Amino acid sequence: MADETSRSPVTAADVEHAVRLSVTALRAGLAADWGARAGSLEWDCWETVEHLADDLFAYAAQLGPQQPPLDGEVPFLWEARRPGGPRNAVHADRAAGPAGLLTTLEACGALLTAMVRTASPDVRAHHTFGVSDPEGFAAMGIVETLLHTHDVAQGLGVTWAPPGGLCDRVLARLFRDVPADPDRWRVLLWATGRAELADLPRRESWRWYGEPLSDAARP
Repeated sequence: MADETSRSPVTAADVEHAVRLSVTALRAGLAADWGARAGSLEWDCWETVEHLADDLFAYAAQLGPQQPPLDGEVPFLWEARRPGGPRNAVHADRAAGPAGLLTTLEACGALLTAMVRTASPDVRAHHTFGVSDPEGFAAMGIVETLLHTHDVAQGLGVTWAPPGGLCDRVLARLFRDVPADPDRWRVLLWATGRAELADLPRRESWRWYGEPLSDAARP
């Protein structure tokens, strides 16, 4: 993981860009079967986009209170609609179809974008992978967006290839000891257990590190 002097920060504009790229890519599959399995996940494409929207909403919510929680999540009710399905607070109206689902995703992305843009960089809030700051939640939201769009694109049969620079910025913010391979999208897929990389096998387990790098550097 890069230090503060050698990396470009992840910004609210990056969140906005990632979500717009995702929505644009997935709109190409509006007529496809959204009940198809999303890549290697156990969820279908609809459930996976719904989960992604919920992630973005939840990250925005963590930054919202005047005193954000440091030991748990804002207590919304998360529930699955079927055994084995994702536990969400956000559920899209299936009567609105895939186009409505993507509007839900876009709206939740806008919430996270706004919170990252307006929250003080000194704000800290709980996440399972470390108490984080607005930039960290931005990076986490982007990783969720890039990866789950990849999963859904496989299920729908549409093309998805996010920009290498965006991948590089979130790798530098959240991941430790990743290879310097120039294909940063492939590195992100490897870092999150979705692909092999050169001579490196696919990871069986993985995590990111949400703690602000400035906090980690303090004695």
